[in-house]
Amino acid sequence: MDSLQIVAGRGIFPYDYSMKTSTYPSTNSWRYVAGAWLALALFDATQTVVTMQTMGMHHAWVTLFAVTAASWAVWVLATPAVLALLQRFPLRTKQVTPWGVHAAACMVIGVVWATWAALLEHATNPLAYSSGPGAFADIWQAKFLGNLVGDVILYGAIMTLSMTLEAYKRLAQQQAASARLSELLAQTQLAALRLQIEPHFIFNSLNAVTGLIREEKGNVAIAMIAALGDLLRRVTDQSDRQFVALEEEIAFLRKYLDIQQMRFAERLRYHMDIPDELMQAQVPDFILQPLVENAIKHGIAKRAKGGELRVLATRDGALLTLSVYNDGALLPEQIRDGVGISNARQRLMMLYGNEQTLTLQNRAGSGVLATVTVPYREI
Repeated sequence: MDSLQIVAGRGIFPYDYSMKTSTYPSTNSWRYVAGAWLALALFDATQTVVTMQTMGMHHAWVTLFAVTAASWAVWVLATPAVLALLQRFPLRTKQVTPWGVHAAACMVIGVVWATWAALLEHATNPLAYSSGPGAFADIWQAKFLGNLVGDVILYGAIMTLSMTLEAYKRLAQQQAASARLSELLAQTQLAALRLQIEPHFIFNSLNAVTGLIREEKGNVAIAMIAALGDLLRRVTDQSDRQFVALEEEIAFLRKYLDIQQMRFAERLRYHMDIPDELMQAQVPDFILQPLVENAIKHGIAKRAKGGELRVLATRDGALLTLSVYNDGALLPEQIRDGVGISNARQRLMMLYGNEQTLTLQNRAGSGVLATVTVPYREI
């Protein structure tokens, strides 16, 4: 490894940073490390032989090739030691000790490499000098001083790549932890939404059933109880799924609205416009229910004559839009989200980041439109 070739390019080592109990590469990673050094050794040996032949020199080419390639063995063995030292003494600009340790380690590796390379050259005479390879001390001094800068570059390259991979590892771990935290938060919010639906909705529905029984509308009361049972089976589902097909979400919403319609009678009318081709679109579980509940509670229920509710789904390229409109009371100028809407906003943010929107706005004349926009995906 002559100084002529020292800056030809210094190894890239895929290191297994997923290990938590050892600073050394795993068996598979060791193969990559050794392979990278072997490739570099073969490149250096080939370049050395070709360059000298081009210059018209006459040496023992096979021996020179073998000796040059074999001299890289020191760096193969030194790599895990460098990585271990870097974890034991990480570089920090305000601390002198780690820099001193790594400088000393670099010099030790340089001495070992020069000794190994000098032994190989002294034993084989690859340059084919007629008077012999020369004194060992002279060869060692030439090797050590001639490749001192190269040793520093190699040592620095190993440390730089190691620290870069470690930074990528920490970033990946932070991203994974953030994604997991977002998932857990979304699951918690979904559970909270279910708990919110159960007592509030059951209480009102049972009151409605009691009223129907008093009015001797037994068949309607039985139908309402059956619908309530079907709906509660879905609400109390303990699965952790965050997404369902739009078809399933609409089926749940119909049961919910049917029960509400029994409560409000002619005061509540609803219409759904969901194209068949969108029925398999992926949507967050229970995303429409709080919008519909909000529309009934703050819009239609406040009017003596009630009102109409419309639920629509449309697709615009890569976006799916779900809309809930009611022709009831307008929103006040200063409005704060209730628990249901606030929960829905947070869930959407956890599930889609900035790729989603949830808006509430007054329509010209009368009515309020709630709109959710999410990326279009299919189950």
